[in-house]
Amino acid sequence: MIYKSDISSLRKDMEAQIGQKIIIKESPGKRSKPLEKEAVIEQAYPNYFRVKFDENDRRGSYNYTDIFTKSVEVQIFDGEQFKTLEPPAIISKKNREEYA
Repeated sequence: MIYKSDISSLRKDMEAQIGQKIIIKESPGKRSKPLEKEAVIEQAYPNYFRVKFDENDRRGSYNYTDIFTKSVEVQIFDGEQFKTLEPPAIISKKNREEYA
């Protein structure tokens, strides 16, 4: 289960990367290979983030839950190389009570 605090943590990570170049890999389906596009993070909202694609000056948006479910992979350029954005570890409800 993905909690609001998990999404909030990922959103804060995304907000810190606004303006950064990224690569987005989308999983289109079982038989197709993943689509890979370069973009720049424009804005981070409570439930999704918006990007501007390099190739055709278009914009797109993605839900944070897409990253948790691995239907979208984001790699962020750190100035030298692209590194995969890892979502925070999802803590189960049982384990969450232990951390509280």
